[in-house]
Amino acid sequence: MSRDRVSARFPDFPWDTIAGAKTRAQAHPDGIVDLSIGTPVDPTPSIAQDALIAAANSPGYPTVHGPASLRTAASAYLDRRFGVQVDPASVLPTIGSKELIANLPQQLGLGRDDVVVFPRLAYPTYAVGAEYTGSRTLAADDPSEYGDTPPALVYVNSPANPTGEIRSADALREIVAYGREHGALVVSDECYLEFGWDAEPVSVLHPDVCGGSHEGLLALHSTSKRSNLAGYRDALVVGDASVVAELLEVRKHLGFMLPTPVAAAMEAVLADDAHVDLQRELYRVRRADLRAALEGAGFTIEHSEGSLYLWATRHEDCRATLDWLADRGILVAPGDFYGPAGQQFVRVAIMATDERVAAAVSRLG
Repeated sequence: MSRDRVSARFPDFPWDTIAGAKTRAQAHPDGIVDLSIGTPVDPTPSIAQDALIAAANSPGYPTVHGPASLRTAASAYLDRRFGVQVDPASVLPTIGSKELIANLPQQLGLGRDDVVVFPRLAYPTYAVGAEYTGSRTLAADDPSEYGDTPPALVYVNSPANPTGEIRSADALREIVAYGREHGALVVSDECYLEFGWDAEPVSVLHPDVCGGSHEGLLALHSTSKRSNLAGYRDALVVGDASVVAELLEVRKHLGFMLPTPVAAAMEAVLADDAHVDLQRELYRVRRADLRAALEGAGFTIEHSEGSLYLWATRHEDCRATLDWLADRGILVAPGDFYGPAGQQFVRVAIMATDERVAAAVSRLG
């Protein structure tokens, strides 16, 4: 397949557009502070590594549904941490959450007659996955903005990437009610649910939001951020039993299987909270230091109640801010990656080592 054919089907990969800024930041005498991508930098917990090694002798094929013990651990985790009760049969492991988001419209059989809604400021993969099927897309935050054609699929993301906004239970209830009234599947991307700082996030599957029924609802969870397992590609989708069953059947045909050693590592970290609490404390300190330094340098921080990002502005075009920071050896993500509403913002990840965060703070000061 030619590069031109790929370009015709997909937009430019966002991070390719900041290569120049990255080169400038790398030229700093003390090296780059890369706060552009939300990738973990702290060690993978030993319990995950030990479980992976113990399951390394896995000559047979895994199953798409995953081990029953993994699904039971996931169910217990959701109850323990978020007050969400789910049948383990309605848990489906995925090869990272991005994989599911990118493939979900296709695996649901959506096409040109369908509308997919995602937030005005959003992770680009929501749109890419929809456009890959030919579906129409709509960037909107609330049902009042959905228009006259009811969508087939509505994404919500709280705590949000890139803004860190946490949607209230009332706001989520309104979206759930709309979805049920109009037959839209509501999919809540909850990869940052462990990271609420200035407000307490709630799952769309919590009884206070869904009324005790998971009808028409899916929630996505990932171990990438909570457990520093981004390299393992461990995630899960859970919710409406009939939709999970449909996805399971489709994914059996397509061969989306989580490797057995990776499933063992996921099971281990879902059963343990101590490493998550330690990681939260690291991020809390880094977040506080970066926020104070950015505000001291004249930035305004908006939203950012949760997740692992600071949504910051100097009230200028985001590409000018990108260059200003790159000249100081700091690389961030420009807000236009996430939609037109981000034109004057940059997303600053708090996922850097203590030493690199201290370097950024010094340069901003």
